[in-house]
Amino acid sequence: MCIRYLGFILLWFPGGLHSQSVTQSCSAPSLDNGFFAPKQEIYSHGKKLTYTCNDGYKPAEKSWWVTSTCENGKWSHQPQCIGESFCAEPNIPNGKYTKIQTGWYKVGATIGIRCDQGYEHKNQAVTARCQDGAWTTLPICEKSINACSEPPKIQHAVIINQEYQEVFAVDSEVQYECEDGFTTEGGDTKEFIYCLSGTWTKGPTCSVRAKSDTGSDGSAGGHTTSAGGGASSTISVSVDNCGRLPHVPNGDVVEQGQMFLKYQCSSFYTRVGPEKVTCNSDGTWSTLPTCEAAFCALDPARYPESNLRPGLGVEYIKEGETKNIPCKWDRMSMPVKCINRQMISRNRCCHDSDIYWGRC
Repeated sequence: MCIRYLGFILLWFPGGLHSQSVTQSCSAPSLDNGFFAPKQEIYSHGKKLTYTCNDGYKPAEKSWWVTSTCENGKWSHQPQCIGESFCAEPNIPNGKYTKIQTGWYKVGATIGIRCDQGYEHKNQAVTARCQDGAWTTLPICEKSINACSEPPKIQHAVIINQEYQEVFAVDSEVQYECEDGFTTEGGDTKEFIYCLSGTWTKGPTCSVRAKSDTGSDGSAGGHTTSAGGGASSTISVSVDNCGRLPHVPNGDVVEQGQMFLKYQCSSFYTRVGPEKVTCNSDGTWSTLPTCEAAFCALDPARYPESNLRPGLGVEYIKEGETKNIPCKWDRMSMPVKCINRQMISRNRCCHDSDIYWGRC
């Protein structure tokens, strides 16, 4: 191919260029107190080697021989031999602990284990100690009897803001969003469900959104109804034609347009019904929303057997939220959650550290 430019010639030979993925090789690892095979200076990408350790030493893994792979210039596992009395990193299914950079632990080292959400310690052990090359009493993290499996699949809805997981801890919440063109029974497009005692609360029903006539300017158009042989129509008009703005208990008008009013409920209340209200041509308002209580009120004086701190006033807990109520002992609290206006609690005081680590 030849391209001519104003007195000079640019020659271009695309056939000589080839696109290819470049991978890096690995140098032979440095390994004290052990050996590996095959022995060579350079290992290509994907090449494997196997190593073991001399007497008195062991790999920083569970087996007495270990395989490592060259992965684009780095070894999948850096070969190293440690003293037989040291401990390799333990494998704790459904549990976590703070790992150290060396990948192994000296004699006497202690680690704290925290079970994943939805799991709990079978044997109540929360720490393990490295002793004579092994860990003492590693905890087993089992699914909690109060945990829930994956949330149910609901027609015309999908779970949002939540990665998939098989187990959810008690009091977990997930939010569904209806497919475009569908709404819940309350007219919203989103709704939460909660994990209570191993079972999810009832999920939303997403139905086709009711259609209404709309004018070209975005205002609501006319709706015609018939009774007997006659017909009448009600048209949305300017809100100025309906007089005083309608009162919604525990709600306020947060936006007023020429053709609508927009309502918002007060804190600790949730809206049921339409968000916007219009003025009909006959001087009446369209259907008003209601603001229903979305909180729980806990009066510690009514539960003297719960060991809550004396003198506490009434505690208000928002729907779906958890609040730690102080107990009569220092650094002790009782977690209480408000679900469907009912207070959910294990009815016992827990140490603040147990609450933090998810053990209460």
